[in-house]
Formats: sequence, C-alpha cells, structure tokens
Amino acid sequence: MDGVVVVDKPQNITSHDVVTRVRRSLGIRRVGHIGTLDPMATGVLPLVIGQATRLASLLAVGPKIYEGLIRLGVSTDTYDITGKVVTDSQNKSGSGPVKPPTEKTIKEAVSRFSGTFMQIPPPFSAKKIKGVRAYRLARRQQPVTPDAVKVTVHGLDILDVTETHIRCRVSCEPGFYMRSLAHDLGSSLGCGGCLETLRREQSGDFRLPQSMPLNTLENMQAERLARSHLLSMSNLLPGLPRLVVTANGQKRASHGNDLSRSDILSADREWGAEPVRLFSELGQLLAIAKGDEALLLHPMIVLV
Repeated sequence: MDGVVVVDKPQNITSHDVVTRVRRSLGIRRVGHIGTLDPMATGVLPLVIGQATRLASLLAVGPKIYEGLIRLGVSTDTYDITGKVVTDSQNKSGSGPVKPPTEKTIKEAVSRFSGTFMQIPPPFSAKKIKGVRAYRLARRQQPVTPDAVKVTVHGLDILDVTETHIRCRVSCEPGFYMRSLAHDLGSSLGCGGCLETLRREQSGDFRLPQSMPLNTLENMQAERLARSHLLSMSNLLPGLPRLVVTANGQKRASHGNDLSRSDILSADREWGAEPVRLFSELGQLLAIAKGDEALLLHPMIVLV
C-alpha cells in the first residue's frame, strides 16, 4: 500500500478527519493528505499512503482548479458562508435586496483577478502572524491582518450570474484563496461577497475522475483498493525525468550516494539541474535525485 488514493472529500469534515477515517479503515498509520480543503469544501483530496508520504512536498505543487459559488451582498468574518455575518446588503434596513451588479460590471471586476498579483489571505487561515496561526488569533477576537502574498491565477471563467450569486471556475497556483477571491470581488462590486460552495476539480496531477467517495473507500478491502484505485509509486510525479540506473547505480542510490553518468542506463528525456526519478531496471522507483552543473545526481529522497 505505497502510493496515492484520490478521495472525493465530502462536505462538513476536515481534511484531517478524512485521514483519520482512512487510517482506521485500512489499518495503516502512514497516511497523509496533500493540500488542505476547508470543511465546507468538497472534491479532490489526494492521500499519500506508506512510502508515498515522503513525496508529499513534491506532489503538492502544480495547478489547482476550483469551481466556486460566490454569494453576493453578504460578507462574513471567515469570508465564507459558515462565518459570522459582517454586512448583509440584501436585507439592509429591511428594504429587500439592493440592486445587483450587472454582468458587464462583474466582468470588469473579475479582470483584476487574473495573472500574478498580491492577495491578502483570510483572517481565518493557517498563515502565521509573528509565529501564531491567523485563525488562532481570529478565534480569540484579536486583530488579524495577514501579510499579502503573491498569487497566480491562470484563468477565471464566469459560469453563471444571477441577482444573488456568481458561479466561477478558477485555475491557479497553490497559495491562492478562493475565500479571499469571494471577499475581494464582493468589495470591488460594492455589495460584499462570501464563498458559499467550493469544489476542487484538480490538484496538481490529480483530477476528479480519479477520485472515489470516502464512504466507498471505507467499505473497500485494502487489497481491492490497491488493485483498483491506488496510484503506484512508479506512476507518481510524471513531470519529472525518468532515469533507469545500473545495478551499481541502484546500490549507490539506495545508500544515498551520488551517481554519475556511468550509472545511468537510459533516460526518457534530457535532464540537468532539476529533480529526477531514479528507477531500477525492474521498474522500481528508488529515489528522487537532483542534478548539478557537473551532471552528478544527488539523491534527495531515498525510497528503498
């Protein structure tokens, strides 16, 4: 049971809850998750199992795709629908909904949230302020102003617009907060906004069609899960060059020793000063190594 299982996370439980339940159902302690999802969010939550836990930091990179539903006219302290309402323009003075923004206004506002820009994380987030998680300060009702961070959005598509909601799909790099998008977009439109629903469709190399419901996984025997849904170690990190090593290279890699060109039997592409995957002749993933200018390979993560 070394590899990755992609879970379609249900709503109203934490990512850690998913890990706890999978550990219990599989009887395996070495289980972790890649890329935390808020309790209200659903969708792609990759779980690393066994030796794959050592690859978690490498597997966490790569673009994310989200579909979100933004509630207009309501802003909260958490920037999502689960928080305490700060403003509610839809029921201001009991006069009913305010005039909603037009589609043209929305498109103009959305254009500000593409490319690379600075974004302020939500007060209720895992960002640290002087060594303390922001959400801990927020729960103590202490002033919380996380530092703005650089984020990248590759695409932001408006799927549907009503008087009260905007549905959108966002392709972005890790570190981008959909809750902040909802809050900031609502502010730009002058009516306020918060995130009502969120579904992650992709996380790095892992996509929704690969996922399985949590309750299905819990009712599945480990052997069947391994055969049908476990993504094996050899199939992980396909974006890294694949190098097959000699018997001597395998020995050196397993001991964490540097390898030279003479230890390489074949490579599926050119490689240089970037991480590569080292395989035995039998197809076993041995290690993740990094090259240098002298084309020596230094094992970073040994897996055997």
